[in-house]
Amino acid sequence: MDQRVAFIAEWLREAWTMTELAGRYGISRKTAYKWVERYEAEPAAGLGDRSRAPHQHGRAMAPAVAAAVVALRRQQPTWGPKKLRAVLQRRQPATAWPAPSTIGDLLRREGLSAPQRRTRHTVPLTQPLADAVAPNDVWCIDFKGWFRTQDGTRCDPLTVTDAWSRYVLCCRITPPSGRGVRPWLERTFREHGLPRALRSDNGPPFATTGAGRLSQLAVWWLKLGIALDRITPGAPQENGRHERVHLTLQRDTSTPPAPTPRAQQRRFDAHRRLFNEERPHEALAMQPPATRYQGLAPPYPTRLEDPWYDAQHHVRRVKRTGQIKWHGGLVFISEALRGELVDWRKHLRGTGPSAFCRSSWGASRATPIDLPRAGWAAASRPPGPDGVTHLSGSICYRCFRLHRAWALKDGFHLCAICAICGPSCCAICGPSAAIVGVA
Repeated sequence: MDQRVAFIAEWLREAWTMTELAGRYGISRKTAYKWVERYEAEPAAGLGDRSRAPHQHGRAMAPAVAAAVVALRRQQPTWGPKKLRAVLQRRQPATAWPAPSTIGDLLRREGLSAPQRRTRHTVPLTQPLADAVAPNDVWCIDFKGWFRTQDGTRCDPLTVTDAWSRYVLCCRITPPSGRGVRPWLERTFREHGLPRALRSDNGPPFATTGAGRLSQLAVWWLKLGIALDRITPGAPQENGRHERVHLTLQRDTSTPPAPTPRAQQRRFDAHRRLFNEERPHEALAMQPPATRYQGLAPPYPTRLEDPWYDAQHHVRRVKRTGQIKWHGGLVFISEALRGELVDWRKHLRGTGPSAFCRSSWGASRATPIDLPRAGWAAASRPPGPDGVTHLSGSICYRCFRLHRAWALKDGFHLCAICAICGPSCCAICGPSAAIVGVA
C-alpha cells in the first residue's frame, strides 16, 4: 500500500515517464497504468486491495433450487438440512440437489436457522434395545410429559412406537390410568397385532410397587403372551429412541399448544402421518419409518384363557380382595391379580416363590392375615420327645398357622401337631384335629 502511494506521488510530480516509473518500482507498464486509473476513479480507496472472487460463481446454487429449499424449510421449520435434502431428492430425483452443508449455509443467510448449543458426545447405548431386530419385536410405550392447552385443559399424550422401525403406532390424549390406556391399546393390537415384548418405565399405570411390580395392564399383557421389558428405574436413556420421539412431538405439535384438546389431537394425528410416511429418519438411512414397518404379528385374540401350570405348581385363584386361601388363612398377593390363577409354592421359613404366567416375583412372606377374631390356635398337647413347649403367638413354618404349642426342630419352629405327625399331618389329622378356633 505504501509503495502504491509513493508511485502515485512521483507520477503526479511528472518528473518521470511511465516507463521509467514502472522500472523503478519493478512492475509492468500495464500494472502502472492500472493503479493510475484506479486512483483517478477513486482517489481515497482506489489504491486498496480488492476481492479476487468472481462476480458470478460457475457452480452457484440455482435460484429455483434455493427457492425450493427455502419453501420446504418454511413448511417444516424443525427439519434440518439432511432431512430437507432427502425429501427433495425423493420428490425430484432428476434434480442435482446441493450438499447438506450448502443447504445449511443457505438457511443461515435467509435467517431460517439459528446456531444451536453444541452437545457433548456420548457413547451410544445398545442394551437393552439390541433385541429389537425386526418389526413388532419390541414396542415402546410411555406418556409424554403433560401440558395444558390454551383453554387450561390438561393433556396427557399416550405414545406407542415400534422400537425397530420407529413407527408411531398410537398417539392419543387419554387419562394416565389403566382404564384410559387399555381401550387405545386394544385398538392398536387389533390394527397391528401383538408385539413380542412391551418396553415401559416402572411408573403407573404400567407398573406398581406390588408383587412383581404388576399392574392391571401388565397382567393383561402377560395373559396376551407379551413379555414385560421394563427399563432400569431412573434410567430413561434406556428407552432413548422413544424419548426422542417425544422431543420431536413436542417441537412440532405443542410449542405452542393448541386452543383445545380436540384441536391438539388433530395436530397429533397429522404429525403421526407425517412422521411415519414422509419425515426421513437418520437411523433408517434417511427413509421414513413406514418403509421399514413391514411384518406380520400375532393377531389379537377374541378370548383370553387362564394361564396354564403343570402338576408341580400350587395353583390358587386370587380373590376379589387380592388374597389367596392358604392352609386355612388368607395371604395377600396383589389387587392387580384379582380373579387370576397364580402359582404359590410352599417352602420352609414361610416363604413361597410366586409366579403368574411367565412372570416370577421371587419369595413372599406367607403370613396369614385377616384371621377371625383372636386368630387360630393349636390344641395344647403335652411336650413330646422333640421338646415341645408352650408359647402363645408363634408361627409354624410347615403349616403357616398360629399356635400356642411349638417345638424347635432342625432350627425351625414347628407346631406340636407338625412335630409329632410330620409333614403329612394336615392330610392325616385334618384341619379340625390340628387347630381349633379361639373365640
